[in-house]
Amino acid sequence: MKVEATLHGDRKVYSVSAFNRGIGSWLARLPTIWVEGEVTELRRQEGWQSVFLTLKDVEDGSCVPVSMPRTTFDALRLEIADGDKVHVYGRPELYEARGVFQLRALSLEPLGLGAALARIERLKRTLVAEGLFAAERKRRLPLLPRRIGLLTGNDAAAKRDFVTAVTARFPAARLLVAETLVQGVKAPGAIVATLNALAREPEIDVVVVARGGGSFEDLLPFSDERVARAVASCPVPVVSAVGHEQDTPLCDLAADVRASTPTAAARVVVPDERQLRADLDRLRTALARDTRRILERGRQTLAADRQRLTRAPSLLLERKRTHLDGLAGRLRALSPRATLERGYAIVRTDDGIVRSARAVAPGSRVDVELAEGAFGARVEETRE
Repeated sequence: MKVEATLHGDRKVYSVSAFNRGIGSWLARLPTIWVEGEVTELRRQEGWQSVFLTLKDVEDGSCVPVSMPRTTFDALRLEIADGDKVHVYGRPELYEARGVFQLRALSLEPLGLGAALARIERLKRTLVAEGLFAAERKRRLPLLPRRIGLLTGNDAAAKRDFVTAVTARFPAARLLVAETLVQGVKAPGAIVATLNALAREPEIDVVVVARGGGSFEDLLPFSDERVARAVASCPVPVVSAVGHEQDTPLCDLAADVRASTPTAAARVVVPDERQLRADLDRLRTALARDTRRILERGRQTLAADRQRLTRAPSLLLERKRTHLDGLAGRLRALSPRATLERGYAIVRTDDGIVRSARAVAPGSRVDVELAEGAFGARVEETRE
């Protein structure tokens, strides 16, 4: 809207509204800039649409009011308090209704290693208490993943190192590379969205989160709470290969496996094909040797069984014969014939064998059977 003045004689006079509009339009032409200062008078209320604070220059006490849309401020998930040093990215503007100059913030980043470390340590304690980093939650990686998801930034080195190492170790590996923001205030949200999308891709069995080395500030997105929780809740195992070996962002603790570098991640994700083939050859040789040993043992067992089966009928007949001989001996011992052979005789009448002298009377005829032959006799007398 064009700003117009009212003529009063030889002077142009602007209304307060027009003046503020004019100043506001000029300020709107200024570019967005970063401003550093100390947070004071931080004000946020549940029902407010904006968050307000004052940015103070610690050198001379100069101040500038700052406002930021509440949704933007909350999305950053920052634990900002009075006294913290920050970098504010925004645009100068004039709140026309009250003629107040302020900085309209578009983004905000904490400044200072100590504050960031303290914030990360507080978050780490919270996640440890929840069991998010517990060893029993870690999943084993598949031996031969059908498809490997790689989440990385535009940093060509990390992607190149991982892909080169995987291809060298296992040329048949299938990779799906997803590039996203890995640095800056928007990186955590981008990492979470990309991780979730990768995990939903068909046949993805493992996801590798890789980023090359950088400063502590560069790696801050990988210690963001959203990223740590997304890694822990990912439906497939996650390998974290962020920074250098000495770096340990929170996503390393939440991941199923931590690798010191993208190249190291390749070594844990896929086997070495040459070593795998050598192991298979060794196992094949051992299997063939064991098979031959089992066959030979079985052949020897069959031969022994054949010999036993061949001897079994003769042994059985011999046992039966011995048994029958024993029975025959017992029968011979119990036979009356054996008794007769010892000098005894069997005396019979027409009524049967004589067992008592009362069974015959003098003058009775009897038959006497001996061991050899028999004869007839007549009883002369009986004695009891």
